[in-house]
Amino acid sequence: MISRVTASSMTQTAMRQLQANLSELSRLQEQANSQKAFLAPSDDPNAAATTLLLHAEQRRTEQHARNIDDGISWLATADSAISASTALLARARNLTVQGANDGALDATAKEAIAVELEGIRDELLARANTTVLGRSVFAGTSDTAAFDPNGVFSGLPGAEVVRRVSDDASIRVDSDGAAVYGSGANSVFALITNIVADLRGGQNVGPRLNEIDQRRDAMLSVQGSVGARQSQMERAKEATVQDSVSLEARRAAVEDVDSVEVLVKLQAQELVYRSALAVTGRVLQPSLLEFLR
Repeated sequence: MISRVTASSMTQTAMRQLQANLSELSRLQEQANSQKAFLAPSDDPNAAATTLLLHAEQRRTEQHARNIDDGISWLATADSAISASTALLARARNLTVQGANDGALDATAKEAIAVELEGIRDELLARANTTVLGRSVFAGTSDTAAFDPNGVFSGLPGAEVVRRVSDDASIRVDSDGAAVYGSGANSVFALITNIVADLRGGQNVGPRLNEIDQRRDAMLSVQGSVGARQSQMERAKEATVQDSVSLEARRAAVEDVDSVEVLVKLQAQELVYRSALAVTGRVLQPSLLEFLR
């Protein structure tokens, strides 16, 4: 059976093919401009679903990175405050050793030592109330200062400040002020106040050296814990950076296009479209007779 092919059917077929070529050319141009493998979820539902999951995971990783940076700031601040405090306490110990030499010091010399010790006590109190963005690093979750002007701990014991560094891990970023500086009558502030009182009262301050050493050991113990958490936070930061790089590579493989590849395809499709236009224009040359048919 011989099918009858008319100029109209040839024209319609040619137009459909030209439209298909033009649509493909338009799609490739959009990919080249946007650098995206798909512009709507309907273009590739599986890739779109995977991309959404990857974007959500990237946002979680970015939040973990922000938490880690904030945690490192807290821990570094606490470590610096404790280091300064131990240095101050070492100076207080040296002064106490000097003040214990009753035979070589008169009342005026002891008063000078007492005044310097009072200054050290005030500096220690300032260090104990060190803050990060307005929040004390030694007061737990409390918004108040860790110690009042009398050196009494006013933070929240046991209320730890933590930062989530991954989906299944959190790290404490504050330190217990009572553990570092003591509290009440057992605080380092009360200890220095007692030493000052002993110097002014004519009592030998030598026995106070053991108490100073105990307070310094407590500070160093807490500082060791802070250092361990700093190392843990740094490792978490490295892991987060690696996760970020891996996630971006996976996202790019699904969502982004290969620029060189899409340009080659675009040039090839443009050539196909131009060739189709030329062939169609050459073959479909309607005459009056073909029009009348």
